[in-house]
Parts: sequence; structure tokens; C-alpha cells
Amino acid sequence: MKEKIGLILGPLLFIIFYFIPSITGLDDAPRAVLAVTLFVATWWITEAIPIPATSLLPLLLLPLTGGTDEKIAASAYADPIVFMYMGGFIIALAIEKCNLHKRIAMTIISMMGANSNRIILGTMIATAFISMWISNAATALMMLPIALALIQEIKEAQFLKPESTHKFSKALLLTVAYSASIGGLATLIGSVPNAVFAAVAASSLDRKISFAQWMIFAVPVTVILLVILYFMLTKWLFKIDDAEKISSDFAKKALHDLGPMRREEKLTGLVFLLVSLLWIFGGLIPDSIHVSDTVIAILGAILLFLIPSKKHKGGLLVWDDMSKLPWGILLLFGGGLSLAAAFEDSGLTKWFGGMLSVVKPLPMILIVVVITTGILFLTEVMSNTAVSNMLMPISIGFAAAISQDPFIIMGIVALSSTCAFMLPISTPPNAAVFSSDELDMKDMVKAGFILNIFAIIVISFFAYFWLPIAFGL
Repeated sequence: MKEKIGLILGPLLFIIFYFIPSITGLDDAPRAVLAVTLFVATWWITEAIPIPATSLLPLLLLPLTGGTDEKIAASAYADPIVFMYMGGFIIALAIEKCNLHKRIAMTIISMMGANSNRIILGTMIATAFISMWISNAATALMMLPIALALIQEIKEAQFLKPESTHKFSKALLLTVAYSASIGGLATLIGSVPNAVFAAVAASSLDRKISFAQWMIFAVPVTVILLVILYFMLTKWLFKIDDAEKISSDFAKKALHDLGPMRREEKLTGLVFLLVSLLWIFGGLIPDSIHVSDTVIAILGAILLFLIPSKKHKGGLLVWDDMSKLPWGILLLFGGGLSLAAAFEDSGLTKWFGGMLSVVKPLPMILIVVVITTGILFLTEVMSNTAVSNMLMPISIGFAAAISQDPFIIMGIVALSSTCAFMLPISTPPNAAVFSSDELDMKDMVKAGFILNIFAIIVISFFAYFWLPIAFGL
């Protein structure tokens, strides 16, 4: 039903806003961009057709309606941020192909073990760390079988009382879901909204955000939210009295089954380490060498095809592996950036700024809290990619209207649209763990609502106080 409604509503909104100028009073070009945006956003939200297919609409409709020219609409699909994300995806594929991600997870869990709370902490650290480099959804799907196996092991060994086992199961699964989302905040490639922020900043504001700059801003947010998550689950919502009776032998057994690190794992790990270090410390490289985060990502991707594998003909990755690359996400980036470029080119950004200027008299901290709250709860029922693609261009006009640097509002959009914890439909990690049948809806809603409130406080605080310092505003 949602898809059928969206299929009709999208074109209907386009027709109304494009062919009735009196509704907005806009000139032809910005009115066309607004109409196309409403069309695309409606189909993104309702998934009337596959989201990547919808993401091609700006390339078709913007030139046809006169919103912007074909060159501007098309060039966004080849934005450097798109290729940085592609390089990150390729490196993630190599990590998954050689099972390095599982070894990393099991090593962290085995080191942290000794009781149920430490297993939860180890799982949290492993999930969040992997999610910094691999998509939230892939991380959750990779960690879910590990979590379920841990739960099964503890049930069979009867380490805990039945009630405590039940609590541990819920806490561990929620840890996987929430840590996957929170970990994605820390890097530009960890979550789609982060990369949308960087791309829109570069295309619409001509301001570049480096990998290291984003980490300086977002890693503290990630760490604090993870600390809150740990104490919320283990000391408040799912406190276990006999927590000391569990060991982490399961993780050690899994590591034993994996055997010693193979050549492919070591080489993939070295490429991953090289790329990570260059991303983090790339600012120390002289400007004359022109090494950007995108160049670093593509360097890592090409190395994976160049370094020969002993298991099969060709490199650590072969071209057949690219069938698993999430090409749809790259098209989604392109569609969002195409709309953002049209916003700027047509002057629609200034119109939105004028519309939203009514809140200018309010204290800035109150504006920050209200925006954070609104976006975070909006993301509970909408895709975070759709939210970030829709709101990032509008953020620029809004910031201008209230005489604030746009990075503050854009940073709020990026972080808030990733932090949706209440519902199974909110994020792929939530949906993944809810599919296990170990959780009740009320467990996720209660824990998610509390974590949402903490996220609003933390994101608002860091966006208002720390972001201007981190980005040197």
C-alpha cells in the first residue's frame, strides 16, 4: 500500500508544484528543482520503485524541467566522495572475503571476556570498530550469527539462571544493533549521511572535510554514546546478578577454528592499515603531492587487485567480486548530490533560508536541540539516506537565514539521521537483530527511546560546542 500511494503521490506533487507557480511564487528554475525534489523524496520515502532507480530521476528530470543543465546534474554522480566511498566498499569486500572481520571481532571478544558484561563490552567494541570501516548493515549481519552463537552456547552450558540468560540475550542483540549504528558515526565512510555531508560541503560550499577532521569531531561522540550504551544495557535495563559465571571460551574456540592468519588475511590487513593511517594522518603530507581521501581510497582498492593471491588466479580481489559492491548506494549518493547541486545553482537554497528565518530570534542552543530531536525521530520512520539527502541542501539555506555556519546544521543532520534506535524499521541493524526472535518490540522501543534521548543530548552538545572547534570555524 505504501508503495502504491508513493507511486501516485510523487508525480502528483511534482505536477502541482511545477505547474502552479502561485503556490510558492518561485521563478521557473528553483520551482522546477523543488518539484523534482518532492517527486524524488516521495519515492525514496515510500520506496515506490527501488531507491537506486529513484536516484536516477534527477538526471532525467532536472535538465528536462530547466531546474539545472545536464552537466551540473550529471557531474554530481562522479563526485570525488562517491569514489572515496567506492574505494572504501572495495576494501570492505576484501576484508569480508578473507574473513579478517571475524578474526578481529573474535580477538576483541576473547581479550575482553571473563563475564557476561565483558562479553557485551567486547562485542560492542568489535561491532563499533568494524562499523567504522564497513557499512552498518553489513556489520550487523556479520556480528548477528556471532551473537546468536554466544547466546546458544550460554543456554546450553547453563552458566546463568533462565531469567539472567534472557536478559543477556536481549542486551547482546541490542548491543550489536546499536553499536553498528553508533560506530558508523566515527568515519566518513562509516555511514552514508557522513559522506553526504562531506560531498555537499565540497560541491555547494567549496569547503573540503578531510577524513581526519571528521574523526576529530565524531570519534568523541561515538565513544561517549558507546559508554552510555554499555552502562544503560548492563547496569540499568538488563542488569545480570550472576554475570561472573560466563567465560569467553567461545571466542577462543572460534579463533582456533579460524587457524593461523593466512597470507591473504595478512596482506589485506596491511592494505587496510595503510589506507587507515593515510586517511588519519594524510594532513601531514605536503600539499604539493595532492593526496586526497579519495585518492587514498582508490589506491587501497587498486592494491587489492594488484597483490597476487595464492588461493586463486589474480589478485586478493578479482573483478567477479565487484558483483557484491553496493552500486545502488553509489547511485543514491549521485542522486542526492545532483539535487544539492541544483539547489545551489537555481537559488532554491536561499528561498528555503527565507522560509525558515522565522526561528532566528530563538537561542541557538534551543534551535540545535529542536533540529536534532526532529531529525532523529524522523529517521525512526524514514531511511537515513533519504533524510540526509533531502535535508543537507536545505541546511545551507537555513544556516544562512539564522546567520550561523552551515557546518553546524549539516553536522546535526549527518549524526542525527544515523541515530535511530527505537523501531525494527528504523535501521538495517535494528531489523537484523529483531529478526532473531530473541527480542520483543517493547524491549527495542524502551531501550531505543532512552538511547534516543541520550543521543539528542550528546549530539546537540557536540554540534554546538565541539564542532566549531574541530572544524576551525
